[in-house]
Amino acid sequence: MTEQQIRKRARGIDRAFDILDHLRNVRTSQRPAEIAQALGAPTSTVYDLIGTLIDHGMLEVTDANGSVFLGRRVYFLGLAYRDYFDLTRQAAGVLDEITASTKETSQFCMLDGNKYTVALQREGSRPFRISADVGERTAIPWTASGRLLLGHLSDQEIRDLIPAEDFILPDGRQMDIAAYIAEIRRAHDERFFSFDSIVDTFTHCFAAPVYNQSGICSATLCIVAPKDDARKNYDLYKTVLQTAGDKLSKTV
Repeated sequence: MTEQQIRKRARGIDRAFDILDHLRNVRTSQRPAEIAQALGAPTSTVYDLIGTLIDHGMLEVTDANGSVFLGRRVYFLGLAYRDYFDLTRQAAGVLDEITASTKETSQFCMLDGNKYTVALQREGSRPFRISADVGERTAIPWTASGRLLLGHLSDQEIRDLIPAEDFILPDGRQMDIAAYIAEIRRAHDERFFSFDSIVDTFTHCFAAPVYNQSGICSATLCIVAPKDDARKNYDLYKTVLQTAGDKLSKTV
């Protein structure tokens, strides 16, 4: 292949991943023209790539209008990832233990590129539901985990990673980036962070790190609790999370 052909193929692969990521984000089927418009890509290119992705089972046609959504092969790839990386299997059991001992909603969270996502969740035994959409991508600075998952990065690497718009809070206020980085440094030193949720005015979020073999926080364990219960049981929840994080880190 010529260098130009290699670059063209690389751009096509990038665009194919853009299509998959877009459908994951919107969480509904769309027509190729809608996808092309959302991505700002040539419609003909998107049609060609969608055809290829359908042929390989990565997308499936969902209606007579030609709308497509993620295919079952994506699901099977996810299962293979889960089976290979033991951490996610171990995390499921740890979440069961956290929720059993605290009665609160617990989560296993990770970075997905320059976003934060809840990978696994166990709902607490409460009459009202406290939960997040598993797999939904969220601005890193809006989360308690976002103070731990970036602790190994320099100040400039943090600024380069996070899109400028993600420092704008849900209520429209601009986040103080220097203060955010200071929170990252403190959370890294203390192996813990908690605050009143930015996206839910009724809850308080706790997060503790899970370290990989290089000593980098590769995931977090979290508890999401009503503010009153969080205040009453603060020390207990912190201890439970840190103990669970240490336990899970030893399995990595």
